[in-house]
Amino acid sequence: MPLIDTYERALHDLRISVTDRCNFRCRYCMPKEIFNREYEFLSRELLLTFEEIHQLVTVFAGLGTEKVRITGGEPLLRKGLEDLIASLATVDGIKDITLTTNASLLARKAQALADAGLHRVTVSLDSMDDEVFMAMNDVGFPVADVLDGIDAAAAAGLLPIKVNMVVKRGVNDGSVLDMARHFRNTGHIVRFIEYMDVGTTNGWRLDDVLPGGDIVKMIDEVFPLEPADPNYRGEVASRWRYKDGSGEIGVITSVTQPFCSTCTRARISAEGTLYTCLFAAYGTDLRKLLRAGATAGEIEQVIRGVWEQRTDRYSQLRSSQTIGLPKVEMSYIGG
Repeated sequence: MPLIDTYERALHDLRISVTDRCNFRCRYCMPKEIFNREYEFLSRELLLTFEEIHQLVTVFAGLGTEKVRITGGEPLLRKGLEDLIASLATVDGIKDITLTTNASLLARKAQALADAGLHRVTVSLDSMDDEVFMAMNDVGFPVADVLDGIDAAAAAGLLPIKVNMVVKRGVNDGSVLDMARHFRNTGHIVRFIEYMDVGTTNGWRLDDVLPGGDIVKMIDEVFPLEPADPNYRGEVASRWRYKDGSGEIGVITSVTQPFCSTCTRARISAEGTLYTCLFAAYGTDLRKLLRAGATAGEIEQVIRGVWEQRTDRYSQLRSSQTIGLPKVEMSYIGG
């Protein structure tokens, strides 16, 4: 029997953060005022080892998980990540291994990741304009270097590549058309993401959200679009095809059109805490079980118990009452 929660949502996707560190300071995720030189990141001994991650993925695969996404922080900062990918590629039942990255180190690592067994990458890029993008990543990283990483990933066969753009009204909404224009006819898929209230440090306000419907309308007026069917149940992005056949875009509308009802994702933080929602405040410590010598069966029972009791639907319940509630930071849990 498939493992399902209280809303009959199966557990198909697992996102694993391998580090809480990042070399960007994107203001919607890790604002420099908080994540500065005084901020204490997790020490190495607190991070799950690659062997522990392999153990957990094996258990999740036995519960029906088919897709694993490696996240961070910036996952490519984790030394020897290729070894983890190679290890996960041997787990029976795992059909798709992907990685989300800011691409700052992707040009030099793409081929090794592909050789190890990585299938695809998702790259974060919030503008084609250097001034806007460097202001958003807040470390002066240029667009050209991200594009080099995308090209290297494509050359290594990590396809199709998805390019995530978080759209914040009044900050980079003027870059939407440029992003669409640049990636048309490339085979890469830009996904426009509504600015979300993940964590408690990004100063989120509803007024800063540009609705996905407005984004689609903006692009459609220049490059006509038509809706496309989802690739699979639980796909987070609504799909839109260019009518001229030049590709597609995705729009992730967790604020204005929540997709909680089809969410099949669990998340494990860099120190081994299991969360069942991106907006969770509390999780379940799996590292403690691993390091206490728990068997695979014992760990499975804990995961099963957590998922079967899952009631998460934060985005459907979002209101003035949820603003300010404690939530884990995205850099810690993974996007």
